Amino acid sequence: MGVLCMKLTTRVLSTYTADISGVCSALYELGGMTVMHDASGCNSTYSTHDEPRWYTMDSMVYISALTELEAVMGDDEKLICDITDSAKNLKPAFIAIGGTPIPMMMGTDFKGIAKIIEKRTGIPTFGFSTNGMHSYIDGIAVALEAIAERFCTLSCVAADRKEGEHPSVNLLGLTPLDFSITGNTEKMIDLFEENGFHVNSCWAMGNTLKDLSMAGKAHVNVVVSASGLLAAKKLKEKYGTPFVVGLPIGEKSVKKLLSLIEQAANTGKDFYLQGEGQKINADDKQVLIIGEQVFASSLRCCLIEDLGMKNVGTLCPLNPDKSLMGENTLSLFEEDDIAKKVLEAKTIIADPIYRRLLPADESITFIDMPHEAYSGRIYHDDMKVFIGDSIFDVLRGNTPCMPPCKNKKEKIK
Repeated sequence: MGVLCMKLTTRVLSTYTADISGVCSALYELGGMTVMHDASGCNSTYSTHDEPRWYTMDSMVYISALTELEAVMGDDEKLICDITDSAKNLKPAFIAIGGTPIPMMMGTDFKGIAKIIEKRTGIPTFGFSTNGMHSYIDGIAVALEAIAERFCTLSCVAADRKEGEHPSVNLLGLTPLDFSITGNTEKMIDLFEENGFHVNSCWAMGNTLKDLSMAGKAHVNVVVSASGLLAAKKLKEKYGTPFVVGLPIGEKSVKKLLSLIEQAANTGKDFYLQGEGQKINADDKQVLIIGEQVFASSLRCCLIEDLGMKNVGTLCPLNPDKSLMGENTLSLFEEDDIAKKVLEAKTIIADPIYRRLLPADESITFIDMPHEAYSGRIYHDDMKVFIGDSIFDVLRGNTPCMPPCKNKKEKIK
């Protein structure tokens, strides 16, 4: 009897937040009106699982309520009229339209629709060809890139630094999907400011569209998640601002990151924070970090630089940019492939849902690191503050969010 192989299916793992939710998350605090073109489901998924600010902060995020008849007939005019009428009443700073699986099958031309709406309303309008089939990183990336392209004024440039003055920075790729709302953003800003690196803007939490339009004032852009990379490249194209990819996690690794920012400001070159670990021996059990690439690489650097670990690898299931793929980094998407890799490790640091892949003999140590873009509200109350030296409390605490399985048959062998 043959074996049926079903690729890209999961039995016990989850899926990461979709690209359309990434668009909404990136633009949430900027005063625009974001419209998901969909029947209804994507909006409820976003509001109930992906967006922790939904209950405490208003934002103009809407659904088009696409009907079966409109989908069959390809009636774009109703969408255009609905958005135009709403925009005239709400007067948003901009309009953003993003797609989901049904518009993808309809072949909806979002850029063309955006041009028509902008012509009728006079309001800057973006059309994003999202389809709900890619990750939130893609959605955030194109949204922040569009903001940089459209709103960052060319007349705004960084001032010359005085002798001994540290460079100012923009933080790119900062959304609750990677950092939640448990204090990581505030701690990150405090860390940079306390070390003399003025934070010019955060893309895009805690700042306005006007703040982001002044991005040219910063000497260096710090890409704190993979979703900030496109905006960093766009800002470099506009202003020549160099960027550094990395998160301030740990103590020695934070000093290394700050040193790279200084080097970037002085030379105009781009840098990537990487730990100088030994090349992994396939026969050795290793520490494996699973998650978003910039976070995983920065935590790896912390484990190597601060704790002296040697055999630390990262696994990114999010189709990372090739420039972010350092040594000892794997990119795996299939649940079966990830499950095999997990068995090669002695310690796993990942969202608690990955605990479901552990063997029954409890031979692998698992450290919970809940990720809003992966487990959503399930572990929202257990989201960690991991910026700076707070990571050491997380690593020492090692408190499981998910109770161990009572029946070992529930575990994968």
